[in-house]
Amino acid sequence: MVLLKKGAMAAAAVLICLLLLSCMGLSAVSYAAVQRSTYCIVLDAGHGGVDPGVLGSVSGVKESDVNLKIVQKLQSLFGDAGFRVVLTRKNQGGLYGLPTQGYKRRDMEKRRAIIQDTQPNLVISVHQNNFVADRTRYGGQVFFREGDENSAAFAECIQPMLNELSGRDVAALKGDFFMLECTDAPSVLVECGFLSNAREEQLLLSDEYQNKIADAIFKGTLAYLC
Repeated sequence: MVLLKKGAMAAAAVLICLLLLSCMGLSAVSYAAVQRSTYCIVLDAGHGGVDPGVLGSVSGVKESDVNLKIVQKLQSLFGDAGFRVVLTRKNQGGLYGLPTQGYKRRDMEKRRAIIQDTQPNLVISVHQNNFVADRTRYGGQVFFREGDENSAAFAECIQPMLNELSGRDVAALKGDFFMLECTDAPSVLVECGFLSNAREEQLLLSDEYQNKIADAIFKGTLAYLC
């Protein structure tokens, strides 16, 4: 008997789930529409305004701009599927008011306030990675709050979809991030790729690849809800 790696097993589970939906006569979109009256998803585009996040190693693109574009694509996917969608950041600006001392803290607190006021069923925070010590690093990585089984399960449904794009076999990881602590609802932080990797930077700049990233997160979310 051949033992499958954890990542391969998760990918198989996701595939089976989506196939079951198809066999029941429910497309991914029609299945999500069934949930529209009970599910709200908060989409958080990391950084913004005077906080660009990391910068592309070649183009100098702002992480904040890439995050927003992917979130907007996710908004369309989830919205068309019938979910109620709330964005913490809707444009290139930040959420801190005036760019004075303490702006980063105010920005994060505003995001938390939006999430808590919304009382969502799920939270997805979108970011881009950076590792200048090794610019060969690539691929998406999903993080969840330690000790939260629901968030872990959510992350483990999205990670295999990102692995399909990168060709890597990595597992979702525990992460100590502010955005994972804003609500008891299952929350994940998705690092979509490495802007420090020149090749992946070019991919992340393309509308086509941004669509693929958004679609991977969307399908992973549907698999979690299956």
